[in-house]
Amino acid sequence: MGTHTDAHIVWDWNGTLFHDVDAVIGATNAAFAELGLAPITLERYRELYCVPVPRFYERLMGRLPSQAEWEVMDAVFHRHYTEHRVRCGLADGVEDLLTGWVAAGRSQSILSMYGHEELVPLVEDFGISSHFIRVDGRTGPSGGSKAEHMVRHLDALRGTVDPRRTVVIGDAADDALAALHVGAHAVLWTGGSHGRAGLETVGVPVVDSLSEAVAQAERLAVSA
Repeated sequence: MGTHTDAHIVWDWNGTLFHDVDAVIGATNAAFAELGLAPITLERYRELYCVPVPRFYERLMGRLPSQAEWEVMDAVFHRHYTEHRVRCGLADGVEDLLTGWVAAGRSQSILSMYGHEELVPLVEDFGISSHFIRVDGRTGPSGGSKAEHMVRHLDALRGTVDPRRTVVIGDAADDALAALHVGAHAVLWTGGSHGRAGLETVGVPVVDSLSEAVAQAERLAVSA
């Protein structure tokens, strides 16, 4: 993959490196049950999912949930997600992709909207922490956009990482919007929370495998 040392990938975690779609659907349906909503399929989830997350619920309910409803659904989701995630693993081929990117003299990090205190030990448990120069999870309330978190993430890497040669790889339109917010590139893949149709509206490359995503990241970062 060459010897350009200034190319950097910011990886999303949930739905990208961590293949947790089944846990997300299970936890989402548990949260829906609290308000008497019908279960949702993976296909329907990918069609409707968006952030901020309350807007996703609005698409299903026909109205924004009240603050009390949101707090209940959010708490139920996270409780059930924690129970389901133990059966989830890394996406296929992730370890080889991470190892190969580092071996080429490049850097990578993780920025996730999963809570920071839960994210860090989870990454460590998979034995992949050494591949990343920084791992950041969400601090503060859940349900918002990744853009401001991306600003803080790249600010912390200032002097090490050039946003113009940085590529965000994720599974949601919000990942691309966060990348564009800081002047970085983005590649989205179809194996997570969004379907291809929704991802293609953002105007960045959309791929069907993480190996394709890394190949696109290489081209984007090197040509910047």
